[in-house]
Amino acid sequence: MSSRNPTYNNPIPCKHLTDYKQNHGLQSYSCVQKNLKTNPNGRTTINKDQTKIPRCSICFKNQGIRLYYCLICSSISCCQSPDSNHALLHSQNEKNGGHEILIDIEKAELFCCICCDQVYDPDFDKLVMSKQIMEMPTNNNGVDFRNSNDGNSSSKRRKIMVSSTTSTVGSPDYKNGSKELMVMMRRNSNSCFPWGLRGLNNLGNTCFMNSVLQALIHTPPLRNYFLSDRHNRESCRKTSADRLCLCCDIDAIFTSVFSGDRTPYSPARFLYSWWQHSANLASYEQQDAHEFFISMLDRIHEREGQVRAQNKENEDCHCIAHKVFSGILRSDVTCTTCGFTSTTYDPCVDISLDLNTSSVSPKDVTEKPTKSNQNAGISTLVGCLDLFTKPEKLGSDQKLFCQHCQIKQNSLKQMSIKKLPLVLCFHIKRFEHSPVRKMSRKIDRYLQFPFSLDMIPYLSSSIVRNRFGNRIFAFEGDESDMSTEFEVFAVVSHSGKLESGHYVTYLRLRNQWYKCDDAWITQVSERLVRASQVYLIYYVQKTLYIKSGEDLLAGDPAFLQTPACC
Repeated sequence: MSSRNPTYNNPIPCKHLTDYKQNHGLQSYSCVQKNLKTNPNGRTTINKDQTKIPRCSICFKNQGIRLYYCLICSSISCCQSPDSNHALLHSQNEKNGGHEILIDIEKAELFCCICCDQVYDPDFDKLVMSKQIMEMPTNNNGVDFRNSNDGNSSSKRRKIMVSSTTSTVGSPDYKNGSKELMVMMRRNSNSCFPWGLRGLNNLGNTCFMNSVLQALIHTPPLRNYFLSDRHNRESCRKTSADRLCLCCDIDAIFTSVFSGDRTPYSPARFLYSWWQHSANLASYEQQDAHEFFISMLDRIHEREGQVRAQNKENEDCHCIAHKVFSGILRSDVTCTTCGFTSTTYDPCVDISLDLNTSSVSPKDVTEKPTKSNQNAGISTLVGCLDLFTKPEKLGSDQKLFCQHCQIKQNSLKQMSIKKLPLVLCFHIKRFEHSPVRKMSRKIDRYLQFPFSLDMIPYLSSSIVRNRFGNRIFAFEGDESDMSTEFEVFAVVSHSGKLESGHYVTYLRLRNQWYKCDDAWITQVSERLVRASQVYLIYYVQKTLYIKSGEDLLAGDPAFLQTPACC
């Protein structure tokens, strides 16, 4: 993965899939298309014979395992792990080659039993999508897929062109968007679903990527930045020798998602580009969603930093990633002997929170937890923030040098927030590793979080005043002009175990929640969101949330419901 191929558009398939296509072509793909079935919710599976229960042809099990359908002989086998791979055993028992490539019965995704991993092929992806279109001429939102582009090609670029005054990065309209932009977006939509809601196809264990991309696509300042053409792909190609620009690929995703096409989109080129920029994470294995989020921001920062020269007199970074997500944390370390306090400031793009151990009554939970997690306990986001800003006594092995005492002393450390970003990302530490037991585990505690959050109690000014009482009336660099009220707009949750789980995203658009599960978008209740095991929580400043929703265009005819819509 370290070599670069600037002309390659899709992830490189595994060798066994390449050999299969060379020997058998696409004929088996076409044959298997008749066995595909699209459920009402849009999920495509292998159509099962209602008179027979699918079982593994070797161990005859059918429950608690993932079953795979052989493209050559239609045999069904399972693969629980590399050590228990009956699909591989099946391929080895067959004299003729080609039995290495199978289809996941539940997900209709290609699987290589030798690699013991999902594999992606754009030809198979097109076949599944065409089957969905044939079986689902209209979805449950009234959108006709066959005529969703109003006669225009879905590949055409539908950039929302705004005036130079609204496209300036530092201007208010960059943060708030423009009324003209939102009107144009809505008028082109025939659906009750908010504009820009589009599923993302799983390219082989890429739910971690899809979940974060959905959150970023609907981050108001980031969305306005790309839709106002602040990163122009044409000009970028002319000025840069590197044809693998991650920002260009992100820009392409925004263009496709907001093109008006409601069929699921495959971010294959973006995945390949990300692999080239993050070679250590380039594989079809499941990755951590938080690690991917940080990696994405780092790559955007690197790219934008090359294009935008920073002001030497100002240490603030001017890239879009930091303008949207970057805040400043304050750390105060106080000597317990003399009281001398050492203060440091560190930039951050997210805040990692430990799950607080104080539980609340199960009656406060809007939906009962599952049996497996009944005794896991419940935490609150406010409790996690209180724990984050609570003074912590450093251990004897963590003594720090006191500038006043001139020796290492015991000390107290307290964190606070000096500067809030436009968008707050909270990372909930659900995965922990024990160096003593040399094992990792997932923390299955439920987390209650408010939809509206006031960050005043966690600002440095509030923390320091509370520490010394109200004797401090003035505070250097007071945050009185800082917007402290936030609204949640995206939640990434993780279900399952540490070694085998699944990420989904819940989006709050115009005060309605939508579940983004790879290619499938469904409207869900607030109770379902609160019952999920949240991993990443995204909050945006309240003024930006309001202006990004329907309140911005209250009373505009473009937002009146029509019979075709509802």
